[in-house]
Amino acid sequence: MSHPIPPSEPEQRAEHESLGEMFKSLSTNLTTLIQQEIALAKAEANVAIQKATDSAKVTGKGAGLLGGAGVAGHFVLLFLSLALMWALGNLVGLGWSAVIVAVIWAIIAAILAAVGKKNLDRGKRKMAQATKDPLPRTRETVSEIPDTVKPSKETR
Repeated sequence: MSHPIPPSEPEQRAEHESLGEMFKSLSTNLTTLIQQEIALAKAEANVAIQKATDSAKVTGKGAGLLGGAGVAGHFVLLFLSLALMWALGNLVGLGWSAVIVAVIWAIIAAILAAVGKKNLDRGKRKMAQATKDPLPRTRETVSEIPDTVKPSKETR
C-alpha cells in the first residue's frame, strides 16, 4: 500500500484561502519587503556617506600639512639664500647663523611633508574602502527576491 503524500503548505493555503486573500497577503508582504529594502538602502547609504566624510577629513588634513611643508620649503630657500649672501659678504658669524635657521626650516619641512603624505595615503585607502561597495546588504537581499516578483524578468 502506498501512503498519500501530505499536501505542502502552499497547497493547503490554496485549498483554504480565497484568491482575494492570497493577493492581499502578496500585496502586504511585497509592500513590507519594499519598505524594508528602502530602509536598508538608506541605512547603508548613511554609513557609506559617513565613511566618505571621515576619509575626506583625513585627506584634507594631509593636504593642509603638505601646504605647510610647501611654506616651510619656501623658508628654506629664503634662509639659504640669505645665508649665502651673508656668508659671502662677511665670511664669518652672521651667515652661519642664517644657515642654522635654514637647516631648522628644512627639518620642519621634511617632517610636515612626511606626516602629510602619510595622511593622504590613509585618506586614499579610506575613500577606496568607503566607496567600494556602499550597499552590500541591500544588493544581497534584493537578489533574494523571487524571480516571479521581479518586473524585469518573464515568468515561465
